[in-house]
Amino acid sequence: MGPWRCLLLLPLLAAAPRAQQQQFMEYVERRLALLEERIAQWHDQSSRYSTELRDFKNQVLGMLETAEKEREALRAEAEGAAARVDRLEREVDYLETQNPAPPCVEVDEVLMEKQAATAKQRKNEKYTKLTDCSDTIASVRAMKILKRFGSSAGLWTKDAAGSSEKIYVFDGTANDTVYVFPRMREFTLFSATRRAARIKLPYPWVGTGHLVYGGYLYYIRQQGPFQVIKFDLANKTVVDSSVFPAEEQIPVFGLSPFTYIELAADEEGLWAIYATKENEKNICLAKLDPDSLDIEQMWDTPCPRENAEGAFVVCGALHVAYNTRLPSRSRVQCVFDVSGTLPPEEASLVYFPKRYGSHSSMKYSPRERQVYAWDDGYQIIYRMEMKKKLEV
Repeated sequence: MGPWRCLLLLPLLAAAPRAQQQQFMEYVERRLALLEERIAQWHDQSSRYSTELRDFKNQVLGMLETAEKEREALRAEAEGAAARVDRLEREVDYLETQNPAPPCVEVDEVLMEKQAATAKQRKNEKYTKLTDCSDTIASVRAMKILKRFGSSAGLWTKDAAGSSEKIYVFDGTANDTVYVFPRMREFTLFSATRRAARIKLPYPWVGTGHLVYGGYLYYIRQQGPFQVIKFDLANKTVVDSSVFPAEEQIPVFGLSPFTYIELAADEEGLWAIYATKENEKNICLAKLDPDSLDIEQMWDTPCPRENAEGAFVVCGALHVAYNTRLPSRSRVQCVFDVSGTLPPEEASLVYFPKRYGSHSSMKYSPRERQVYAWDDGYQIIYRMEMKKKLEV
């Protein structure tokens, strides 16, 4: 090939790279244009999403503001309703005080004749008091709900005769273990029983009629006939036991079918509240010797078993609390004074504040003048307002 032909090919060889460069630039421009288009779309979408999010935020803030206003309105209505309910309860209490219901006592002529015929045999006579206590309950001065603990039915109490601050708890209606808290503070603050000592009794207890009195635990055992067991809390031993001398016993309270004997203490000493088929409509009362567990005296009271939920003794007078099958307000509606100094018609009709359900136990403390009650799993203290019997 001659030199002149090589000169002709040089422009062609130089034009080839320029064409490739042009194609590459066009490709890059197309890709950049596509990228810019996508960036623009993303920017539009982001702007739209930001606008929607801002609108949604404003909508939620508006809804929250409206809900807050409605909540404040409901709270104000609830407070107003609570105030009206409190005012209504005070008015009801006033009306009940001014117009008390008639005592829930049936006049059973047959029972009265039977009592008269068996008065000597049953020692159904006036009681010679051991103390000069002449107080009776005028009203419930205050109520304190401590906590909710254990089963719906149970018993909690202090030593009715001693100075100990220990709290004794019987959880349920049948068991063999008693929980002991050192003070009220431990019982109130701790929901579990880890701060409580456990006393495992040699025989299981039944019902909620047990009592701590003078360092001893008096509790009810059922093995065939009912027995009263006297248990020394100091050395953890049984020191005495006695078969309760009543035949064909039935639940003493119509609304508490698990309790057959209710042991109670007052300023006069130890008592047993019970019922039998022989006198199945009414509640019976017996005075016990705390040392020997002997029956000192017995009475057939005019207080009916029907709708009774609990009872306690104050200054030698049996006070029976009544309720309804559908729990409402409990009230002491029958009082039987063994000394005869307080006629039933002159006793105050005492109403307890409305609570949760029905009392499964009510233990009067003569030292503190208050009642320890167990109400549907809640432990409650009722502080009593007292007055002299002659002033009733």
